[in-house]
Amino acid sequence: MGIKTLSQLNPQKAQVILRCDLNVPIKDGVIADDGRIVASLSTIKKLLAASCSIVIIAHLGRPKGERKSELSLAPIAKRLGELLNIEVSLPNSITGIASQVRALKSGEVMMLENIRFESAESSKDEAERSALAAELATYGDLYVGDGFGAVHRKHASVYELAKLLPHAAGDLICAEVDVLEKLTKNPNRPYGVVLGGAKVSDKIAVISNLLDNVNLIAIGGGMLFTFLAAQGKEIGKSLVEVDLIPTVKELMQRAEKLGIKFLLPTDIVVAPEFAASAKPSTVSIDAIPANQMGLDIGPISAANFAQEIKKCKTVFWNGPMGVFEFDNFAQGTKVVAQALTEVDGLAVVGGGDSAAAVRKLGFTNNDFGYISTGGGASLEYLEGKELPGLVALS
Repeated sequence: MGIKTLSQLNPQKAQVILRCDLNVPIKDGVIADDGRIVASLSTIKKLLAASCSIVIIAHLGRPKGERKSELSLAPIAKRLGELLNIEVSLPNSITGIASQVRALKSGEVMMLENIRFESAESSKDEAERSALAAELATYGDLYVGDGFGAVHRKHASVYELAKLLPHAAGDLICAEVDVLEKLTKNPNRPYGVVLGGAKVSDKIAVISNLLDNVNLIAIGGGMLFTFLAAQGKEIGKSLVEVDLIPTVKELMQRAEKLGIKFLLPTDIVVAPEFAASAKPSTVSIDAIPANQMGLDIGPISAANFAQEIKKCKTVFWNGPMGVFEFDNFAQGTKVVAQALTEVDGLAVVGGGDSAAAVRKLGFTNNDFGYISTGGGASLEYLEGKELPGLVALS
């Protein structure tokens, strides 16, 4: 897909509306991981170097059209200001502030409050989204889309707004698309995909679409128990999506026919409850006690996964192997992350929880070939879906 780049737009001295993805984890007003803010700096700095004024549109969480103080972008505006060493203003209102926004001078940055406080942003009604986009379009001369984590959403600030102004993709979206094309068009082989996270339902379409293109699939996280249940194993109190067992069986049969190495763990770290203080024990997948739940892949499985990952020339990883937030159940994720840093080729960490996990476990962005900022967007791209935000920028 040919998306227009910043250099093609040539945004000298313009007022630019910049859609970023600054949806970072915040607890009690404190940012837990500023990775997405840091990832947006390249485009912002380029625009400032071109003497632009910038109006940033971003979202946080899912307020569903309600103003919620805990989902205000104030901590994010403050952090961005620290990183840029300038003040980033944050008006109280999102709409009806054209004169205030138009008073911005070259080199100044304003962030609008959480765009999802406006119900029209994510409305199913195209007319409502278009009306909001039309008002936002009066806030600038050019539109730059750089919120990769939101490009799979047909939202007013992502889709309709882009079409109302001369537009381009920022550096982050260009980098993300470049990496995803490497994963989908002639990847260097062997090509391995490691999938984790809680739900199989989030990953079914990706597994199905990738089966024709990969050499290895390894499954961890809460989703693995639906696979074990499909093999008729006892999974105790572990997470399971019963309705997906037939689909999962089919996927495993397809993988076998295609000669794909399909890795499931052979040992599991279990505990009686989902808690940081829960006492862990390691059991075989054939011996999960009825009163326990699986919270991580076991050490033998983690070592086996790592060994297979290191043989690959291209690896995509999305979803932690266990409950990495709890130290007792973070080891599987850590071992897999370490293996990705040792891949002789392209290793991509696919957004969301995986990105947060590797940073929490002490790895840096430079340890990997690429850390994506958009979990859901990356997955939908790999599913072969058309992403509205990219369509709007082409």
